[in-house]
Amino acid sequence: MRVTRRNVSAGILATGLLPFCGARAQSGYPGGQSIRLIVGFPAGGSQDNVGRIVAERLSAHWSGAPVVVENIAGAGSNIAFDRVAKGPADGSQILVVPPGLATNQFLYAKIAFDPVADFVPLGLVATFPNLLCVKNSLPVNSMAELIAYAKANPGKLNYGSTGIGTTPHLASEMLKRMAGIDFATVHYRGSAPAVNDLLVGAVDLVIDNTTSIVPHARAGSVRALGISTRARWPLAPEYAPIAETLPGYEALAFSGIAVRAGTPKEICDSIEAAVKAICKTPVLIERMSGLLAEVVGSGGREFGEFLVAERAKWGKLITDLNIRVGN
Repeated sequence: MRVTRRNVSAGILATGLLPFCGARAQSGYPGGQSIRLIVGFPAGGSQDNVGRIVAERLSAHWSGAPVVVENIAGAGSNIAFDRVAKGPADGSQILVVPPGLATNQFLYAKIAFDPVADFVPLGLVATFPNLLCVKNSLPVNSMAELIAYAKANPGKLNYGSTGIGTTPHLASEMLKRMAGIDFATVHYRGSAPAVNDLLVGAVDLVIDNTTSIVPHARAGSVRALGISTRARWPLAPEYAPIAETLPGYEALAFSGIAVRAGTPKEICDSIEAAVKAICKTPVLIERMSGLLAEVVGSGGREFGEFLVAERAKWGKLITDLNIRVGN
């Protein structure tokens, strides 16, 4: 058979090792461009940290093809979502999917993209639970005691929220509903100011991602009462699940991978296979463990089902409580 460029490219694609063809694998996709991993938050947060680990591991998996993290922060990741939804459908933009893709349609009066129709979920990389912590001077030592204290002292407790509509904020609202308690909510612009005010006792409790708050709990600066998982969290087994007191309670943040709808199936399949492969590597698992993130590594079908369940759970809560971001 005569060797042609087309034959060579077809042979490489048939291996399933690369999501793009020929020598382009070494310089990016397509046509020498870098692959952009879009993160809808500023640098330094949990989604950005996950994105950078994934980008590095994908680059290694794809024989050094450059995978560049691009932070497009703002509007609860809506700007990043819109960028990908209206971007090229060729796999050159890969979205790091945060919980906002399951909740923003209920939180915002208007969004410029369809969170279901405009994206193809390709894999759930990792999940992060939330940890409920109280200031050390609060006279409670367990979830049951906190609930009893809140019922005995209506209107006395206040909660530091990491932002309207964030997973920790929604977790607190679900806690109030399931426990039949109430407390005032003080909204902050992010995790750091909320946790800082908990440390100095300006707020009574904070629910925040384990990545951010566990170091303070382990240092004894705040008192941890419960983690937002159904069972003991393997990366922080010292914390009792809130579900032991409130059966069924679960509130997880997560990071997944998606591309724009319309991306060719062979590219989607290659990216999905690559994500599943890197999630099995000791390097990624170890680095995620350092973030207190549990690697999942599921494929597109499972991730799609997960998003459907998340939309059903949080959509009802947000709608029932009329939680809104902005006008």
